[in-house]
Amino acid sequence: MSLTIHDEKHYSESKDAVYTAVLGAVEGLQGNIENQDAAAGTIAARFDKKILGKVLGDRTHMNVTISDAGEGTAVAVEIYPLNAIGQKLMFGARKGVSRTVANWFYAHLEHRLST
Repeated sequence: MSLTIHDEKHYSESKDAVYTAVLGAVEGLQGNIENQDAAAGTIAARFDKKILGKVLGDRTHMNVTISDAGEGTAVAVEIYPLNAIGQKLMFGARKGVSRTVANWFYAHLEHRLST
């Protein structure tokens, strides 16, 4: 079983609107932006073990790619757990942490896009 989550969702909003909403969603989840490139539509963020007061048990890293998709915008994420020094965990991670971060991220993103 892989500890890395790969998801993709499509939205009807413009690429710029989605990019701004992604940045807001990361900030809303108390994440730290490590890299961002608006022209390429990429964002890399890191989340601590504790998000919004809930202890998840593992740090996580998220790569987001935002691209045009026909009449809308596609948001692809890759999320995986990190060890204490920021390296990708290959084993020993707590089950469900990456999935929880992905679900919360999409919920925050969709909330920002709906307002």
